[in-house]
Amino acid sequence: ERVPGSGERIQRTGERAPGTEHRVQRTGERPPSLFGKPFDGGKRMDNGGSQAQPPPQQQQHPSQQQHPFPQYTQYAQYPPYGSYPQYQQYYQYPPPAPQHPQHPTMARLAEVQREVASLGPQVCTFSGLQDEREYKRLERELARLQTDVDRVDTEGRAELQAARKQRAQELEGLLRYLEENARHPSRLAIEELSGEARHLVDEGVVAPQRAGGAAEIGDELVEALQAVILRLTLVKTEGRVPLRKARYRALTRLCAVQDVLEARTRRQTLSLPLSSDTHESVHRINQVMVQVSVARSQLVALLMGLSGRDSCAHLSRILTELLVELDALDVSGNAAVRNYRKQVVEEINGLLKHLDLEVEGDDTRRYDLAQNDSIREIEAIRGHVSHLRAEVLRNCGSREEFRPKAELQGLLTHLDQVETAKNPCIREARRRAVLEVQALVTFLDLREALTRRQSGPGEPAAHRTVWLVLGSLSELQAQVLGFGGKRADKSYMILEEMLTKQLLALDAVDPQGDEATKAARKQAVKFAQNILGYLDLKTDEWEY
Repeated sequence: ERVPGSGERIQRTGERAPGTEHRVQRTGERPPSLFGKPFDGGKRMDNGGSQAQPPPQQQQHPSQQQHPFPQYTQYAQYPPYGSYPQYQQYYQYPPPAPQHPQHPTMARLAEVQREVASLGPQVCTFSGLQDEREYKRLERELARLQTDVDRVDTEGRAELQAARKQRAQELEGLLRYLEENARHPSRLAIEELSGEARHLVDEGVVAPQRAGGAAEIGDELVEALQAVILRLTLVKTEGRVPLRKARYRALTRLCAVQDVLEARTRRQTLSLPLSSDTHESVHRINQVMVQVSVARSQLVALLMGLSGRDSCAHLSRILTELLVELDALDVSGNAAVRNYRKQVVEEINGLLKHLDLEVEGDDTRRYDLAQNDSIREIEAIRGHVSHLRAEVLRNCGSREEFRPKAELQGLLTHLDQVETAKNPCIREARRRAVLEVQALVTFLDLREALTRRQSGPGEPAAHRTVWLVLGSLSELQAQVLGFGGKRADKSYMILEEMLTKQLLALDAVDPQGDEATKAARKQAVKFAQNILGYLDLKTDEWEY
């Protein structure tokens, strides 16, 4: 018999298909049918093909399959999965079933472990304080799991006791880590500085707006906020993710507020908006400008935590609606009105940018500045400077000293071109890299000046003394450049004491009215102070 429209013969009942001799049909059992025809496993489902498919081959293990790109076979191949027994649980197909039923106590501890694995990342990235709702929730969840672990009955079995002890230690460690970060002195310092900035903004911006007046933003407020930002960059985080995140969030908000206030200060010096008689759309643009001014104050209050009713989503929706309304205005044929509308649109986009950064603050890892492209560029330059410094110190005192001044000047130019995106931490990192390059350039300049110097018979004694001190400072600066310890080290104290002695020696020099000696002494004092400052810079343990 044949299937209509097909050249394939239907196999009769009781016959065996080729390649299936190992299958024996049970007595009285009828094969399943598909549309009234015996089902053959889909051999005739290939669009009416007349040839049967070859018998299925046994599926190969992924490590035994043919390489899909034979042109790359000359490269080193990874060993088969079996070479890594510690990872067998991830590549076995299917995963092996447990040989024995799991003990109820062990099953409950496994459930606790899964909950701990879910809470762990939340605890390790929490950057708030103890009075916040999220802290209380995490503390409550961990305490509940601790109670569950304490109630587990181990029946006196050693393996169950060990598993319960391990879960209890994990929970205790998470609770301790959560509390330590929320009460850490650096976290409290961040909150204190944020409160100081909040007070400045409340008195200078938010309070006048609530009273119905217009706040006059002056340079004093902007400079006061800048001082708080600089103090925030110096807060130590000890590499803890919650502290780094808290510092980053505080810096991001303060920098956003500072940017908004600076933009408003610049706008106060501009001319008034266009007259409504200029174009029919100017009146509506002026109304939008008033709404943008109100939204600016609301944004500042939101960023500083001074607004209890508004939210970032609500303010973002209002600003987006204003953009849509401005886009619908017909300002064709009038360049002045078109430029005016463009300025208002740019103002709204700037506010939306700060809102987006605030919303994304908890969902990103921007606080990890070690992954920032500008920081990586700065670190690469510092690595090159470190190599040049080692070469300079190695060849110091030889006949042909290594003096890469041109290369160092090129590195300074490169550092000036690094994008900081108004981030105070990146600015501080760049400033420190610049000081490292300048310290090496100053050392080379002094070595060159000492080499060229020729003392004449009529040189004043005081002038000669200043040059002797400069020679001693050059030797001390070489030690400072190569110093890699901490402030508690004895070598640091010796260097600091020797530099202080050189300053005292310069103070004892009496120029006796000689202008050249006065200038040389003043320059030597500044040089010694710079060396002391660089020594402090190398040992203050600053971090991103």
